[in-house]
Amino acid sequence: MARIILVDDDRNILTSVSMALESEGFDVETHTDGVSALSALLNDEPDLGVFDIKMPRMDGMELLRRLRQTSEMPVIFLTSKDDEIDEVLGLRMGADDYMRKPFSQRLLIERIKAILRRKEASGGQADGGREPAQTAFTTGSLTMDPLRHKVTWKGMDVSLTVTEFLILQSLAIRPDVVKSRDQLMDVAYDDQVYVDDRTIDSHIKRLRKKFRAHDKDFSSIETLYGVGYRFIEA
Repeated sequence: MARIILVDDDRNILTSVSMALESEGFDVETHTDGVSALSALLNDEPDLGVFDIKMPRMDGMELLRRLRQTSEMPVIFLTSKDDEIDEVLGLRMGADDYMRKPFSQRLLIERIKAILRRKEASGGQADGGREPAQTAFTTGSLTMDPLRHKVTWKGMDVSLTVTEFLILQSLAIRPDVVKSRDQLMDVAYDDQVYVDDRTIDSHIKRLRKKFRAHDKDFSSIETLYGVGYRFIEA
């Protein structure tokens, strides 16, 4: 039974969404602000988090920022209907997905299930037409171990979210081969989940930022404008 932490200052959302998740067999923990949620996360990390962005005491952005200091737990953001800045910033900070309010509870449940499937796939059980790499492999200075969800660059550990791992894995397993944004979407997201080009671009920017934190000269993820991305061995 997967454990979900739901954080939102709207008690109606907490009640209705938690009931819907529990009816699907999830174990749900709810919080009305980021401060109490962070304390719970540090004590006992669940399988996935759903965070509202605008909350009192500590908002969802700050909660994610602090969480990412120690954890790559998958996170879905709940955003205001037209607040695109929040969506882009959330993805660059390491969120795996986002949904705009008001949202369909059924769609939220499907996205949660999709991320949990991707989390399992990143441990070596790829499905459908995705490109599995079920054993550790090395390309240039990069080593990836899907079974352990472990990534190293020049011997240094790099911590990635599930989505980041799957995108990098798809690029690195075939160096120099260009992957379009659509191909990377297919790898990283369930068929039932729609994402746009901006989502993939944000994940790529986040990947580069993480690697450059260890190696300021990192340039192995190359952009081919109008085409897509490729991994260059280094």
